[in-house]
Amino acid sequence: MTFEFFDAVDTGRARTNNEDSVSLDEGVSLAVLADGMGGYNAGEVASSMATSFIRTELGRWLREASANATDTEVRRAMDICVDNANRAIFNAANANPQYAGMGTTLVVAVFREQRLLVGHVGDSRAYRLRGGRLQQITRDHSLLQEQIDAGLITPEQAAFSANKNLVTRAVGVEDTVLLETHLHEVQPGDLYLMCSDGLSDMLDDASIAQVLQMHDSLASAGAALIEAANDAGGKDNISLILARASGGAPSSMRSWWPFRR
Repeated sequence: MTFEFFDAVDTGRARTNNEDSVSLDEGVSLAVLADGMGGYNAGEVASSMATSFIRTELGRWLREASANATDTEVRRAMDICVDNANRAIFNAANANPQYAGMGTTLVVAVFREQRLLVGHVGDSRAYRLRGGRLQQITRDHSLLQEQIDAGLITPEQAAFSANKNLVTRAVGVEDTVLLETHLHEVQPGDLYLMCSDGLSDMLDDASIAQVLQMHDSLASAGAALIEAANDAGGKDNISLILARASGGAPSSMRSWWPFRR
């Protein structure tokens, strides 16, 4: 199994600064995306700290551990690296008044042969396109999602809610953070999308799937998604990472840690 990657960040049409950050280490099939928050340039600082720290530290560990590491060990390494990044951002926010209250969402993905380990914090998302069907494989840590889960509003009503962008979990705002991580089976032809809410708030799932299926190359698909989000209003920064699996054959591997389908 081999993986092809593409990443892009766009300021959007309503913002003058960019608080999103993406980072790839294709050598170890590691992808990291973050959407920062905070006054002045604090959101930009938080997201950049998160992506650069995790890419460096987790990338180094993956390179040294190679293929000998188990999925459980990789998950543990992801937890440790995100915890260390969280503490670094939290300490920076407390040491510098201009960074007070800064934080960031996070999606981190490690592709391993026929498996994907994806962890997230906040409302930045990961999707999988398989056989023409787009599925969100992360679940937002947000007030809006909690209201949907409680049956207080419907997903259709949520699209017009004033409570968008209110996250219930973020990196750097407290001294500890919980990374929610899941293991997924990867099949040849799978296309994965990681994105900030600057994309997912502008385009519904059907629109995202349609754009992805209209383009053969990841670069043209990524550019088309950004263009579509801007045409829909571009109300926030837009960041995305695309990853496509090819070659090999679906694995019969099974783990005590169940796949989330």
